Amino acid sequence: MAAPPNLEEGQSTYRPPKLNGQHYKWWKARMHDFIMVEDCELWDIICDGPYVPTKVLEELPFSMEKTSKEYTEAEKKAVEKNFRAKKILVCVIGPEEYNRISTCDTTKEIWEALQIAHEGTTQVKQSKIDMLTIEYELFKMRDDESIQDMDTRFTSIINGLHSLGETIPRNKLVSKILSFLPSSWESKVNAISESKDLQEMTIEELIGNLKTYDLKRKINSERREPKKEKNLVLKADYNDSGE
Repeated sequence: MAAPPNLEEGQSTYRPPKLNGQHYKWWKARMHDFIMVEDCELWDIICDGPYVPTKVLEELPFSMEKTSKEYTEAEKKAVEKNFRAKKILVCVIGPEEYNRISTCDTTKEIWEALQIAHEGTTQVKQSKIDMLTIEYELFKMRDDESIQDMDTRFTSIINGLHSLGETIPRNKLVSKILSFLPSSWESKVNAISESKDLQEMTIEELIGNLKTYDLKRKINSERREPKKEKNLVLKADYNDSGE
């Protein structure tokens, strides 16, 4: 996923990225990775809700929330993680975003409020998935496009789907790239298909292979250009001398 320009936060491995109202998808992915490295249990709290110690009763309602004085040492540590997770989220939200989550009590509510605000409801999210899926299925490399530019456009679609929970298997992405290359690349596509195991090939390996081939084609094309110009000059001289 491409990083947003003019970054002011997130350059340190010890400091989470700040959400300033833009580039939510980038922030969401970075935030997930940061929290998982800090403590994977914090991510469970964000997704599933806070841990609430309870005690069993002999009568209805048969269980109820414990008071803080009744917590065991293990429960105290678990509850502390609830607040630690909330502290991380609140501290990285800028003033523009704070109004969205000011009434939220738990990290789960905060995360979901931000997600709905930036990605929309389930219906809106599905619409975005449908549009990106169509872009993916109809994707073609342009005749005048470089491998780098093609890779940038294609990666943007893939990352968009991934951020919405739609992950495409690696082998399908490799086959997809080979299928939408222009007809001028047919010999290279056949060579890769015959010499490589597409089930094991990575996207990075394929793109690197295509970039190398594209560079060689350009070098060979530039080498042929002077010869064409020289032949045209010789032909013109020959015509002049004939006249």
